[in-house]
Formats: sequence, structure tokens, C-alpha cells
Amino acid sequence: MPAIQRSEFALALNQVSNERGLDPEVVLETVRNAILAAYRKDHPEAELEEFTALLDANSGEAKIFHKKKDVTPPGFGRIAAQTAKQVILQKIREKEKEAIMSDFKLKIGTILNGMVLRFAGPNIIVDIGKTEAIMPPNEQIPNEKYHLNQRMAVYIVEIKEGLKGEEVVVSRAHTGLLEGLFKREVPEVAQGAVEIKQIVREPGNRSKVAVFSSQPGIDPVGSCVGQRGVRVQAIIAEFGGIEKIDIIQWQENIKNYIAQSLSPAKELKVEVDEKEKIANVKVAPEELPLAIGKEGQNVRLASKLTGYRIEIEGDKSLSKLPEAPSKTKEPKAQEEVSKVSEEEKPATTENTEKSTEAQKNLSVSESLSDLEVARETSVQEDVKPAEEVQAQTEEPPVGEAQSQTETQTTEKSQSENPKLKTDNKK
Repeated sequence: MPAIQRSEFALALNQVSNERGLDPEVVLETVRNAILAAYRKDHPEAELEEFTALLDANSGEAKIFHKKKDVTPPGFGRIAAQTAKQVILQKIREKEKEAIMSDFKLKIGTILNGMVLRFAGPNIIVDIGKTEAIMPPNEQIPNEKYHLNQRMAVYIVEIKEGLKGEEVVVSRAHTGLLEGLFKREVPEVAQGAVEIKQIVREPGNRSKVAVFSSQPGIDPVGSCVGQRGVRVQAIIAEFGGIEKIDIIQWQENIKNYIAQSLSPAKELKVEVDEKEKIANVKVAPEELPLAIGKEGQNVRLASKLTGYRIEIEGDKSLSKLPEAPSKTKEPKAQEEVSKVSEEEKPATTENTEKSTEAQKNLSVSESLSDLEVARETSVQEDVKPAEEVQAQTEEPPVGEAQSQTETQTTEKSQSENPKLKTDNKK
């Protein structure tokens, strides 16, 4: 049996179909329709319902028939070839996109790595491999900054019809992104040994993850945190460190679960109304800011996690801090002090009177001694002038007085004139 010789058209058609995953018959049917459209363009009066196009799959030759009559215009082969080329390329693109979308439909609810390609208004276009995805504003983390060529993990939310056909929608704010990161970083979660019961998020600020394990010997919280927190730190780093993550153990006992959900606050006393879904929580005053959180964030997330409306109040009886000494004394102690002061009051008065009398006596004695000293001083002063007067009245004899006067005069002159003293000596 002789080998079947296939034309270049047939070989090209088969090659493209195999490489692109296209059905050759679908491609041929599309080319036929395109050839009819090209004929209609040159013959607008023709009704396509009455015309048919035949395309030889082996040679690629195209013919137009009208009611089984060949009406192919001269030179139509060149037009048909160009049309076939355009149609095939377009069909390839469409088919590729359909295949890609079918593939991504299976990936909805998973995470993958992407790169920021460009900004289209408020939207971010992300390269996710085989196609581009769109991240609208409501799927972005509010306080996260994005820049070109930034690599990041994204969560595939859905595939929806856009202006240019179907498009993939990705998210950074979805709780599924956090769950996917835990599956990627924690083997126990990926294998199902640790189950993530629930996740609540305020993207870019704080998240709470409730985990549970039915297998004995497995600590669900410790598994997610990792040695020295290495696992949870890797997840936090994916958000640039702007989002805190609380990992708590899920419990059937709603009181314990609510207490756990208010982490990092400790020493809580919880009372619940299961009918009204209200929880009253008492906490030590020093733990109250932690339980409420910044702008009520912690209690708000705990309420979403547990499904209960949580009301928190401080209770000093739960405090473990030592009480500061009160400045005001107790009433009993004050009464005792006042009693003692009243009992001591008379004795104090007597002592005061005695000390006053002693001070008076001391001042009197001091004043008397001062008077005596003054009197002695005045007497001595009176005696001294009298002696001086007596000395003055007792004058020496005339001869002695004269000799004394001469002697004083000579000494004075010698002291004033040393030369004279020397001459006298000579």
C-alpha cells in the first residue's frame, strides 16, 4: 500500500493542533466559516445561508459552492490562504486562553506566586505564569505598598468575564491566602494532622487562626508556630511584617474557646449566655488593654471567631500585681490614732506648761545675771576714774618733775636728730 503524501497545509495543521492542543476538525470548521465571511466581504449581496465552503484538509484548497455549483472567483485561493492563516492564529489564541482558564478554574482556592506587571488605574495586573491576573482594590491590603516587579503570593479568588473575555481575579486580603501560607509552611497542616478550623482577618493589621488536632501527641499551636517561631515568622514576613498573627487552639467548650480567642490577654473569667450569644468577660485591670486591643481590634476579631458578642470589664480581684499602699488610712486606724492623740493631749498640755515655766525662770535668771554683770561693770568704771583722779592729784616734787621733763626732751631730740646724738657721744 503506497504511503499517503500529505501536503504542507496538512502537516502544518496537524503540528499546530498537537502543539496547541487544538482539534483539527474544529480548526477546519473555523477556517470554512472565515472563508465564507471573506467571500461575503467581496460580495455583500450574497446570502451566506445559500453558500457553502469546502476546504481540502490535505491540500488546503478552498472552494465556494452555491446550490452545489462552484462559484469560486478567480484568485480566491490567495484570499482563502490569508484568511485561513488569520483564523488559525486567532483560533489558537482563543483555544490557548480557554485551556489556561480551564486550568486555573481547577486552581481556584489555592495560592501561587506572582509578580506585579503594571498598574491599570486602581487595579494591579499580576503575572501568574501562563496568563495575567487582575487584583482589584477590594482584594488589596490597605496599608501594603506595591511596586513594579514585586514578587508576592496571591490567592486565586475566581474567574469572571471581563472586557477582554475571561480574567483571573487574585487577592492579598482573602483569608484563603493565610490558610494557603500555613499549608505551605507547616507540613502538619498540609498533611491534615493539624486542621485549621477558622480564620478571621483584618488585612494588614491582625489575624486570628484557630487550629485543632485529633491526633494524640501533636500540639497544633506549637506545630504552626514552629521552633523559635520560625514557621509563623515566615508567614508574617510574606506580609512585610505589617500583620500580626495569633494562633489559638480551637475548643468545644465555648468558655475556654472565648478565653483563648482573646489572646494575648490572660487570666480571664468568662460567663456566657448561649441563647443570646453574649459573653461577659472579666479581666485583670493590667490585662484589659490587651484584651480589648488597639481601637477594639482584638475583641472584635475574637467576636468574629467565636460568633459571640463579647463584653469586657476589668476586675481587680483577678489582678496579680501587688496593691500600692494607700495614702489614706483606714477609718478604724484613724479612730485609734485620734483616741491615742486625745489620751496624750492632757499630758502634752502639762508638759507644755512646765516647759513654759522653765523657760520663764530661765529668762528671769538670765536677766538677773545680766543686771549683776552690768552693775559690776559700772562699779569698775566708777572706781577707775577715781584712781586716775587720785594719780593726777598726787603731783611729784618740783625738782623731780623738772628733771623728768628735761630727760624726756633730750630723748625726744635725740630720736628726732641722730646726728646730734653722735656729736654728743664724741
